[in-house]
Amino acid sequence: MADNTVLARDAENGPQARDRDWRDSVLADPDLVLEDRDVMRALIAANAQRMGGNVVDLRGIAMQRLETRLDRLEDTHRSVIAAAYENLAGTNQIHRCVLALLEADTLPELLDNLTDQIAAIVRVDSVRLALESAPPGAASHPAIAPVATGFVDGYVTRGREGPAPQVTLRRCAPAAPEIFGPDARRTRSEALLRLDLGAGRGPGLLIFGAEDAAQFGPGQGTELLGFFAAAFERILVRHLAQA
Repeated sequence: MADNTVLARDAENGPQARDRDWRDSVLADPDLVLEDRDVMRALIAANAQRMGGNVVDLRGIAMQRLETRLDRLEDTHRSVIAAAYENLAGTNQIHRCVLALLEADTLPELLDNLTDQIAAIVRVDSVRLALESAPPGAASHPAIAPVATGFVDGYVTRGREGPAPQVTLRRCAPAAPEIFGPDARRTRSEALLRLDLGAGRGPGLLIFGAEDAAQFGPGQGTELLGFFAAAFERILVRHLAQA
């Protein structure tokens, strides 16, 4: 009698019972299968094998194409989200830089902020301000690089004809010793921000130098640096007028 009870229990809990449970679960909630890509692939493959090699499953092909498009859309979505976060982080950096510039009450304080706070915020190894008409009181500051008339545009364009752009990102090996001094040998890329300092003054050039050759390059965006250059230009002109 006991053996018959065990056999009956095994029959109830055997493969057929498990198949019925699985079938009931799928019928009750078809999304269990539809949302599982691996299960759907297995079902499509089994259906193709049953039809044989002489039958083309257009529905299966369409599903594969839709799945490929969905994967591409998901990749694009991730790329857009990553770019948005990167742009937001860059915007926050520039905002912090402008606030640091506004904290300076004098030209020496502004130059100190360049080599201290600004360099740390934008994560560069050196910051220099090349001026064709440097005021005597600031020419001795480590951040200032006094240069000859015509140097700024010639350095930005590397002697090519045409106007110098406001922002230039490029590799430099070696960097200009008249700008970076002893740091020139270690500097491998630079961001050049051309400054229009108004009538009666030659142009200026704010340079961010990096030891990483890939930190600045021609393929990178310049909008945020362009905004920073415009803000710094206006702040510097005000300090130069008071110097």
